[in-house]
Amino acid sequence: MKVVIIGGGIAGLTLGIMLRKKNYEVVINERYIGMPARGHAFLMHTDGLSILHELNRGSSVVLKSQKVDAFSLRRPDGVEIKHLKLNSWECIKRVDLISYLCDLFPNDNLKEGREFSHFISENGKIVAAAFLNGEIEYGDIFVGADGSNSRVRDSIFGKVKFTPVKVKEIVGVSNKKTTTKNSPAEFIKFQNKVNGLAFGSIPASGTEFVWFMQYDPSISDLSDSTPEAIKSFCYKLLRKFPVEVTSLLDANDFSTSYVWNTRDFDLLPSFHKQNVVLIGDAAHLALPFTSAGTTNAIVDAKVLVQCLGNFDNYEKAFEKYYELRAADVSGHIKLGRELKDLFLNPSSQNDDDMPVPLITYKSDTKLAVNGKLIRILYFTDPICSTCWIIQPLLRKLKLEYDNYVDIEYHMGGLLPSWENYNSGIIRKPTDAARLWEEVSVSHEMPIDGDIWLEDPLSSSYPPSIAFKSAQLQDTEKAIIFLRRIKEMVFLEKKNIIKWSFLEDAALNAGLDAARLLRDMDDKGAELFKEDLKLAGELQVTVFPTLFFSNSSDDKFILKGFQPYEKIEEIIYKLIPSVKKEEINTDPENLFTHFTTMTEKEFAFLSNIPKESANKILNDLFNQGYLDKYESKNGIIWINKFAKK
Repeated sequence: MKVVIIGGGIAGLTLGIMLRKKNYEVVINERYIGMPARGHAFLMHTDGLSILHELNRGSSVVLKSQKVDAFSLRRPDGVEIKHLKLNSWECIKRVDLISYLCDLFPNDNLKEGREFSHFISENGKIVAAAFLNGEIEYGDIFVGADGSNSRVRDSIFGKVKFTPVKVKEIVGVSNKKTTTKNSPAEFIKFQNKVNGLAFGSIPASGTEFVWFMQYDPSISDLSDSTPEAIKSFCYKLLRKFPVEVTSLLDANDFSTSYVWNTRDFDLLPSFHKQNVVLIGDAAHLALPFTSAGTTNAIVDAKVLVQCLGNFDNYEKAFEKYYELRAADVSGHIKLGRELKDLFLNPSSQNDDDMPVPLITYKSDTKLAVNGKLIRILYFTDPICSTCWIIQPLLRKLKLEYDNYVDIEYHMGGLLPSWENYNSGIIRKPTDAARLWEEVSVSHEMPIDGDIWLEDPLSSSYPPSIAFKSAQLQDTEKAIIFLRRIKEMVFLEKKNIIKWSFLEDAALNAGLDAARLLRDMDDKGAELFKEDLKLAGELQVTVFPTLFFSNSSDDKFILKGFQPYEKIEEIIYKLIPSVKKEEINTDPENLFTHFTTMTEKEFAFLSNIPKESANKILNDLFNQGYLDKYESKNGIIWINKFAKK
């Protein structure tokens, strides 16, 4: 089968490479001759990057990119209102990505100087694409990958109705070694509080920074788009922004800058007609606030190739492709419009609700089975040693029963202070030190009790409040945050009352550390009080305590450390027809789910003896796939598979 792709940009080239790997005959037709100069750079998440890296297997071609470690959102006066660590984002120059893709696609099958004119039909079926230069390309399937102004789309569906241009963007690339005292691998955005004006900068390499200025043209606009006019306009609008903004403008070559009129159109009712199908911006277009356009094009290509491989009938494959992509891209269109409205009306939102202009593609796979979903109220505490040793059980529960189980994390307030504290055998820090050492030995989980001798925590309330504050941002990231502060206190002997450690854990979990600090004095503290009240009403006196229930109001309680079989027994009582997932015990898969694991956790999830787990983990460490932190009583193993 021969596939004729119209458009040799990122979408078309990615699709062409993938189809050739599946032994399709492919011809890509591009209207321009030579490498396109327009388009500077973009941010891409691992979701898109992983697909791109799949393309060069068996090849020495390397994709150039710059890792971006953090995002900082500030006001024009420099006040920071958001600060997040970015774990999976990289900046790629458009010219580098096009070059990478071209190196992976044979030149003989890439026809330049071909601008699409019309299709040729025989017996009611399209058999060829005709181009303005008079050339014709015959084929079986035709793909429109010719961008937002797609002529292919117009030919099969007619003209789309674009939304009015409400936001414009000017982009450029500045050559500077450094622009601020912060890390050069930081995405910084300055957002005006009064009207629609923002400036952002992203490192594209060690010496290049891509920058953009988004503005509301109803406030002020350009009379012409000459380099001199663009330069004067940028300096005028950004005159009250910090010096690092001015320094980027000073280092910019405005002859390469341009004005981008941002717009979108409603989701199409289909992405195909007969044997013609659309991908990328030709199929769907969202406003740039989502940073999703390039990744969407790459994901389109992968999904389309998978669908073609799963169906003998190409129209059924196209229908499935639309079914799989429509909901996501429709959500991106909707989100782009919401972010546009917020941008144009910045005073309508408070600092905590300011959106981060980055989205990922993780979908929620949690399903209710027969209308029943098990709810677990889990009462815990950041310094509870028993809550630490049940981590292997909770992780196995997630892998095997995540489709059935919803765990709500609540803080119980284990240690208000040491004043008049009396909890059985624990009355003072030295008692806690002794207990932690005993628990570590009996349950084979690394715990170093020396923190209670060297830098004892005065209370577990501050880290508990920090966790509740994290939940206000993202419940999943809050769990990652809780795990990290547990590692800090149990293995690294770090006093997690101190803000420096809480901030580091927040950034590690992908949370906004600036907001976390604000919420700890306000909303987070109130949520913690609510948890303490609920724990009192439910008479929680032991940690951990787990309350199980379902929609029929059946209830069970587990207190303290219990074997995993007890948890499974309750799940089967609540849902007799439950079917647990089989765990893929490949080490890379396990470390993808959980980026850090103890030896006990790895052995428990892999269902292998501790000695076997130790050998596997050490072998992976020696091969560079894992890193490790060695504490007095054990090791925490750290995922490096993606970096290898």
